[in-house]
Amino acid sequence: MNTANLLRLVALAAIWGGSFLFMRIGAPVLGPAVLIELRVLFAALFLAGVGLVLKKKLQLRAHWKHYFILGFFNSALPFLLFAFGARTLSASVLSVLNATAPMWGALVGAAWSRQAISLRTALGLLLGTAGVALLVGFDHVSSKPGAGIAVVAALAAALSYGIASQYARSAKSVEPFANAHGTMWSSAVMVLPVLPFFPATGAPTPGVMGAVLALGVLCSGIAYILYFRLIEEVGTTSALTVTFLNPVFGILWGALFLGEVVGWYTIAGSAIVLVGTALVTGFVPRFKRAAAPALPSR
Repeated sequence: MNTANLLRLVALAAIWGGSFLFMRIGAPVLGPAVLIELRVLFAALFLAGVGLVLKKKLQLRAHWKHYFILGFFNSALPFLLFAFGARTLSASVLSVLNATAPMWGALVGAAWSRQAISLRTALGLLLGTAGVALLVGFDHVSSKPGAGIAVVAALAAALSYGIASQYARSAKSVEPFANAHGTMWSSAVMVLPVLPFFPATGAPTPGVMGAVLALGVLCSGIAYILYFRLIEEVGTTSALTVTFLNPVFGILWGALFLGEVVGWYTIAGSAIVLVGTALVTGFVPRFKRAAAPALPSR
């Protein structure tokens, strides 16, 4: 991996790690539904502009059903669940729970193909579970009202990413940029019916609206462009290294900008989760081009 691609990888991890910071800022004020509706709408508008410049067609008539299925599991549902959790949980905890997505993907894949789980995968799942338990059990947010359901929601969001990955492998091939663009529009439509159930709890400040704009344009629009460029340059497996870097920045941004405490349990829990993820996925970077991109979990 050359210097330019390494910088892209680090930038992408910093952006996606920052998404939990922005959700932590916006969700307590706007509520999960309003926050995510604005996020996917801003992302869709941004990607529509990029698509016009690059002359990339959406082909909505041919792929609308695919966009809705993929958009539900890869954007609308996990975004809402993470935003729900962000009302209670810290950005640090959210970023680590998100890192369990590859473990869920492997588990869903085994169930999908009806294959037995290997000893290595089972060990990885046990380690990942232990890491989550350590992190949540010792973190002060676990004592807050609603923390338990917030953790379940965040883990369900990671599971949703795992389902999306399995669906994408079996679905018809669609151009990567069109996947990102189409799923943002479908997600904007699907989140609309949820709005009455989670109204905003306060008036948005300029800081909150800045966080919303950053979520849409930076964390969903620009991040996808960076991600697919990395896939083109170094291949899918190496690009997915970002999954292991996201918690580093999630913890860092939470500590720097929200004053979140980074305890020994934060570092230890994160490390155990990432080791478990590596065991489950059999992750070994290979710096070569890959034909088909996987879906990011962010």
